[in-house]
Amino acid sequence: MTVVSDPHLLMIRPVVPQTPGGCADCLRLGTPWIHLRLCLTCGHVGCCDSSPMRHARAHAHTEGHPIVQSFEPGENWRWCYVDETML
Repeated sequence: MTVVSDPHLLMIRPVVPQTPGGCADCLRLGTPWIHLRLCLTCGHVGCCDSSPMRHARAHAHTEGHPIVQSFEPGENWRWCYVDETML
């Protein structure tokens, strides 16, 4: 039996980035982003908390999809917006 340390990890699904070219909301609004995050429940690509609009966090709270992974080249970490912790 595997012990899951964060219950939100159960929400991770195989995903395909919906907008591999950038933050979905920033692309639609014409706003800038700094770094990108990939929702591991639905594939939404959103901008990070250092970006002006913080779309990844907004998506996590609005849609109830708490786990993201960095969508930056060479980075492979995950973050839970509910528990505010790296996974």
